[in-house]
Parts: sequence; structure tokens; C-alpha cells
Amino acid sequence: MGKKGKNEKKVKGAEKTAAKMEKKVSKRSKREEEDLEALIAEFQNLDAKKTQVVETTCPPPPPRLNASLSAHPEKDELILFGGEYFNGKKTYLYNDLFFYNIKKNSWVTSEIPNPPPPRCSHQAVVVPQGGGQLWVFGGEFASPNGEQFYHYKDLWVLHLATHTWENIKAPGGPSGRSGHRMVLSKRQLLVFGGFHESTRDFIYHNDVYAFSLDSFSWSRLTPSGSAPSPRSACQMTSTPDGAGVIIYGGYSKVRVKKDVEKGTIHSDMFLLKREGKDGQEKWSWSRLSPSGNKPPPRSGFSLAVGPAGRAVLFGGVCDDEEEETLEGDFYNDLYLYDTAKNRWFPGVLRGAKSEKKKRRRGKRSAGEGAETKTEEESAPQGPTEVVKEIVTEDGTVMTIKEVIPGPQDEEEEEEDEEEGSALAPTVEPCPRSSAMATSRQGKLYLYGGMFEVGDRQFTLSDFYCLDLHKMDQWEVLVEMDPKTQEWLEESESEDGEEEEEEAKGAEGEEEESAEDSEEEEGKILISILADQDADSIIMSLLASSLRPYICFHQW
Repeated sequence: MGKKGKNEKKVKGAEKTAAKMEKKVSKRSKREEEDLEALIAEFQNLDAKKTQVVETTCPPPPPRLNASLSAHPEKDELILFGGEYFNGKKTYLYNDLFFYNIKKNSWVTSEIPNPPPPRCSHQAVVVPQGGGQLWVFGGEFASPNGEQFYHYKDLWVLHLATHTWENIKAPGGPSGRSGHRMVLSKRQLLVFGGFHESTRDFIYHNDVYAFSLDSFSWSRLTPSGSAPSPRSACQMTSTPDGAGVIIYGGYSKVRVKKDVEKGTIHSDMFLLKREGKDGQEKWSWSRLSPSGNKPPPRSGFSLAVGPAGRAVLFGGVCDDEEEETLEGDFYNDLYLYDTAKNRWFPGVLRGAKSEKKKRRRGKRSAGEGAETKTEEESAPQGPTEVVKEIVTEDGTVMTIKEVIPGPQDEEEEEEDEEEGSALAPTVEPCPRSSAMATSRQGKLYLYGGMFEVGDRQFTLSDFYCLDLHKMDQWEVLVEMDPKTQEWLEESESEDGEEEEEEAKGAEGEEEESAEDSEEEEGKILISILADQDADSIIMSLLASSLRPYICFHQW
């Protein structure tokens, strides 16, 4: 009895501390939010002038991250809403709405009166009722200079059949937050975690709220057992039977000194389970110990639920945080989690096959890019991998991995050309975090996101599709366009003119060596990277055939 009483006191004490911290954060950020509310009101006034729905065929959406990508519950359509973009000097927040027609491979932008104000890091869930609904909760708005933040606590529903937005005003919901997670569990929307941040304070949450789609009311759940520690950006997946949800990973940070913060990447797993009849439900937390190969620790990964209830995890970043520096590795690997078997396994692509011969297959380990061959193939027949590290003047480190075919590969390529069955090179999304992902009819769709090289942030607008049944190869739906990239940060170099002269010299060397061998081309490439503007070079490389062999690391 004594131990139980102590544990109860500890839990209550922790709840009081969290409540005090939340009150403190709320008070300090109130003034900031009042300033931003005026800016948000201006956007809403502009949107209020729209009186009718206007749909326009358009090119793919511009670069963005932390948007929501959802699959229409009844049609072969994807729905993209909101997101953010940063060009080095200014932060842009969106509330635009796009529909992607899967069969036609075409985009339509839909301007609907009275939409939610601009936001990012919100959550959107589709519900198959009334012709389909898209529910949106919370998110974040930032001032153009990126120094002030407003966290939403509003709930919206987009009626897909009538193309109308509705603001659901129900009391008792979660506090303002972003980076939370929301899923549909039976007839409820479950919201977990997230964070609230101002210029001076921040708080991470681990509370759970449920919104009833029948009564349109919020309730805060009080599950028994040990809950996950406060966090944002975790994985949240409904169990196949709808009786609960699974939480994996996430990110949080604490202040270790006055102006020093330390981040933590979580890799633990929990089950939130529902028991009892409707109206008399009881919830409980329990820790999971999955089998198989868990993903290496990371944050900013993308998640979608594939066939048979398998959760698909893509990419992300693992930061190595020091007091004054931030270094990290970006990923583009796949991991799948079987919710029924509580098991992780890597998503290895099988690769396309030729008509007469099987194509050489390899498995790429996270962050290493190493290739492994099947047992039938001998070592001398494998391709040779050349790894080149390039350091630009601003300290950016780029690792270019070039695969030089072996003798056997060349013979196979010649045979394929003669038989008309030549194979295209393998294409895959470049490493990234905060991309948008969803699945429809057994296919994974991945849009945008970002990666960093040095102090530059590149926001992406490319679009990919992967058949989760075949698991053979990525299909490029929208290629990355380097012209959409801009970075307005001023150069700190004092020798601008000298750099231009050296760049011109490098261009001259390139023209003189245009007919050299592949090995010599590699040396020229290094010279160009060292002397020319890194931004344009990076984007050009990503848009070229060398993209599969390029990895990026922060420095």
C-alpha cells in the first residue's frame, strides 16, 4: 500500500509540474500570439472575400514540408493541404488545397470559401462518411521572420462531397500545439502529444484526447499504466482491430542551461488499448518490445499505413546535437512494421527484372549505401563502388558514390541492348525529412520534404510512388526542379571577385577535358564543386543521373 501511495503521489506531482509549466509557457507566449492573431486575421479576411468554389488545373504544388497528404476514402485522389517553406530569409505558411488525380496524373487547386488559416505541422485524417471528410486539427503559424509562433487548437472538417469547409467549435479539446499525431479509431479521432513553443519557452505533451464523430465532443482520456514521455513527431498507428493505437519514436528537448537546449530522439514503443463497451471505455498504456530489425534512431520520418495494416516508415534525420553545433545524417530508407505480429523489418526493394536474366539486386544499409550480392553471384562480377568526399569552402561535406560496372555487368548490358530489354538505372528519392506520405490502393506516395547541407535548407517538390505489393522500384511522378530552389542568405565570403574568377577558370578546364574518360570526369566534378556556388551544384546533381549515388551530411 505504501508503494502504491508513493507512486500515486509521484504521478500527481508530475501532473502538477506539467500544468505549471504549461501555464508559464502560455502566459509568456500570449503576447506573441496576440501579435500573430492580427496577421492571421488578415489572411482570414482575404479568404472571406471568396464566395464560390474555384477549381483550376495546375502544375504540381511548389516546394513545401510539414503539410498533410491524405488519400480520398472513395476516389483515386490524394489531398494536399497547408505546409511551410523557408528561403533563408522569409518563412511562408500555406492554406492552399490541392487534389491529385492518380489515374490522370494531374493536379487541381481548389479555392474554397472560409478555409482554415495558413499552417504547418498540423494533422489531417480522412473519414469515410457523408461522401468523405477530411478532418484537420491544430498546427503552427510563424511570423515571416520565423521568430514568433502561434499554435492552433482549432478543429476543421472539409466535406469532400460538397467542397465546403466547416469550423467545429467544441469545448474541452487539446491546448494549442503542433507536431502532434491524430488517427481514426472506430468512431473517434485520437490526438496524442505535440509541443507548444514561444521564443523563450517550450513544452512537450503526452496527453491523449478523443473527439467523438457522433456527439461532436472532446474528452480527455486518463489511461492507466506508464505513458510515453512527452514528445512530438512520433508514429501513431491504429491496431487492425481498431481497439487501440501504437506509438513509436518521436522527438523532445529540454533546457540544460539558460540558453542551451538538448534534443532527444525516442525509439521506444507503446500500445494504448481500449477495453469495455462504448460509453464505458477504459484505456491503458503498455510498453511494446517488437521483434525484427527496428529502424536506427531518427526524427522527422514520414509514415503511411500500407496493405494488411503494415505501417511504412520512410527517411528522416538523426541529429548529433552539441551545445553550439548541429550535425546530422538524412535517410531515404524504408522500414515496415507489422502491427499484427509486432515486428519490424527493412523495406528492401527487389528491383526490376529483365526478360532473360535477373537483375543484380543489392540491399542498402542505412547511412552506409553498401551493396550486398545474392549467393549465386561471385565477387569479381560485382560493380566497383567509388566514394568521393568533397568539402566546399563553407565547410559543406558531400559524399558522392559512383558505381562503376564490372566486366559481367557490361556483358549483360550489351545482351540486353541486343534483345531490346535494357534496364533503366534505379531511381530513389534523395535523403530527406518532414516529407508527406500516404497510401492508396496498395501504393505509397511521397511528396516534398527537406534536407540540409551546412546552413542551407533545401525544400523539395518532387513526387514518388512505390507499389508496396511488388516492392520493386520507385516511380517518379514529379521530378525535382532545381529552378524552384532559392536561398537568399548573403554570402559571408569577402573574396567574391576571386571566387568568380576561379569559377570561370574551372569552367574552362571543364571544356578542355570534355572528351576525357569517366574517371577524369569525376576529377573535374570535384574541381567544380570546390570552386562554384554549392547551391546550384547540389540541385543540379540531384536532378541528374548521378542522384542515386549522392548522399548529404550536415557539417
